[in-house]
Amino acid sequence: MTGSIVIAGLGPGADDLVTPEVTAALAQATDVVGYIPYVARVAERPGLTLHPSDNRVELDRARHALEMACGGRRVVVVSSGDPGVFAMASAVFEAVEAGPAGWRDLDIRVLPGITAMLAAAARAGAPLGHDFCAINLSDNLKPWALIEKRLRLAAEADFAMAFYNPRSKSRPEGFAKTLDILNDACGDDRPVIFARAVSTPEEMLQIVPLSECTPVMADMRTVVLVGNSTTRLIERRGAPIVYTPRAVAP
Repeated sequence: MTGSIVIAGLGPGADDLVTPEVTAALAQATDVVGYIPYVARVAERPGLTLHPSDNRVELDRARHALEMACGGRRVVVVSSGDPGVFAMASAVFEAVEAGPAGWRDLDIRVLPGITAMLAAAARAGAPLGHDFCAINLSDNLKPWALIEKRLRLAAEADFAMAFYNPRSKSRPEGFAKTLDILNDACGDDRPVIFARAVSTPEEMLQIVPLSECTPVMADMRTVVLVGNSTTRLIERRGAPIVYTPRAVAP
């Protein structure tokens, strides 16, 4: 087969945070497939066809990309951040596993990107400097009971935490429940970072003690980072530095 698929991460928003490897793949592509706002970040040019689609059709999008690759097209499937973190890489491989045997022979590559989680952490300092976990708070693809279980266990294990998709208009109650769980399970006032639209002109960063967090501080463009019990603030002029020490006392 002469076609190929590249599953690429576009980073958190700024063009400077797109890797040269991804830029080169986009320059060679005949087709770009992805969620509408992510495809909009790719410049139009002769010989390139853009295929934007809605957010809840990941498998359909993946199948369309695979079919085009089988037809000899050079397809790039784009995600924001990193394509392997709550994004399209898993959807493409799920489609490959369930699809025609020929799809397994395609040239498929995954190109990493800078996640919103890591971009937000860098803006704040080093809040993920020790063990941490990432949890998607959307219950579109998993039940809330599982999210709650993972939240409680992560807090009990004293992980720093990064939350994706914390709050939307269709499910405003989920993040309120999350804050209740954290206040109950953590039992302290560790710092929480609300990082919205990092690396874009709309960037906003708030650092708030856990007890003062409210649901309205987050939306779907916000990544929320929660420190562990050792996470510290260094006060200075302007925003403080938040970091989690590398060493843990025995």
